[in-house]
Amino acid sequence: MGLEQYKGDMEMCCRCSACKFIPMQKVKGHQYAYVCPSISRYNFHAYSAGGRLNIGAAMLKDGMKYTDKLLDIVYNCQLCGACGVSCNYAMDMEVLEPINEFRIKCVEDKKTHPALDKIIANLKKQGSMIPGAKGKRGAWAAGLKIKDATKEKVDVLYHVGCLTSYDKNLQKLAKATAKILQKAGVNFGIAGDAEMCCGGRAYQMGYPKEFLNQAKKNMAMIKKAGVKTVVTSCADGYQAFKVLYDRFDLKGELKVLHISEYIDKLIRDGKLKPRRKVEMAATYHDPCRLGRLGEPWVHWEGKKIPGDRFVFDPPKPYRRGANGVYEPPRDVLKAIPGLKFTEMTRIKEYSWCCGAGGGVIESNPEFAKWTARERIEEAVSTGAEALVTACPWCEKIFNEAIKESGSSLKVYDIVELVEKAI
Repeated sequence: MGLEQYKGDMEMCCRCSACKFIPMQKVKGHQYAYVCPSISRYNFHAYSAGGRLNIGAAMLKDGMKYTDKLLDIVYNCQLCGACGVSCNYAMDMEVLEPINEFRIKCVEDKKTHPALDKIIANLKKQGSMIPGAKGKRGAWAAGLKIKDATKEKVDVLYHVGCLTSYDKNLQKLAKATAKILQKAGVNFGIAGDAEMCCGGRAYQMGYPKEFLNQAKKNMAMIKKAGVKTVVTSCADGYQAFKVLYDRFDLKGELKVLHISEYIDKLIRDGKLKPRRKVEMAATYHDPCRLGRLGEPWVHWEGKKIPGDRFVFDPPKPYRRGANGVYEPPRDVLKAIPGLKFTEMTRIKEYSWCCGAGGGVIESNPEFAKWTARERIEEAVSTGAEALVTACPWCEKIFNEAIKESGSSLKVYDIVELVEKAI
């Protein structure tokens, strides 16, 4: 690992600016052509993926010379991966990985962000990414008669996640998920107070050791419980269990599903039947870590063929974002009677970020909410009265941005609408 392994990728960047926009073949107009929130907001090349790669290559050559402006560039990135997907529409090179490694290098060199240090300190102390979280992690489940997966045999472990467990405004998502699974007759359980943070957001923030510590604890608990399938309603948790754990050879044979995938299967198998009409015009937001960054990890070992060309033996496969979770949530929405579904311009692997990723919601909440407002404007342009997503972090930042902007747009998680329909 390390920034050095991406030296060739960073030097390969030709400053074509493809990382700033959705692929030109898919552009329908100037209004929703940008794909990277950072360059769109700060409008200077250094804030784009290409700029960050250029800086990274220069610093590998001339030494790591940190300045306040450099750190501002490093930490004002949601690490949403849209830049890499747009670049890889035509190019074969790693984009997001060296950007993430650049942040990790900053943390290693103690050039950290105070807000993110606080989050990590809380993770180490309380096992949660939510500073100030009070009460027991499993308190939301009181009275719902949910099995304890650490003590009872279950087929499915429902991993709730830090935000949904502790945020009183979002605990409704955990309750809705539990009621849906109960309605379908699924033998599931939760870890309750024994549930631990997945660690995914720690990795985004540049703290891989803390991520690995959480990942190992989670997998030890899961193996002890004998669980074979994990279902989560958090996109960050999904990417952590499905992609990052696999990348670091920790996932094993564990099956990981997002709740939208699982509900889609339950509907197709006839175990859930949405019969009640939900009269609503809605559009869907693809969470970054369920969509493009939820694409399965590709294990590859090889070497660069000597010479000027960037060629590998065996050929190196690149994750281009197309294999994320896109159709299941859409199929679920289309199965809800009365719901009128419409799409935004930037969707699936080219979706605009909600703004909450990469630690930006903690380190620069104004930039996070600016990013959310851009997406809200796009949702409103479709004529929708509701914006539906599949991640509590998306719902949180969208609601905060709407509250400040005065928009009348409603925000729902997909489980809320499914609960209404059944």
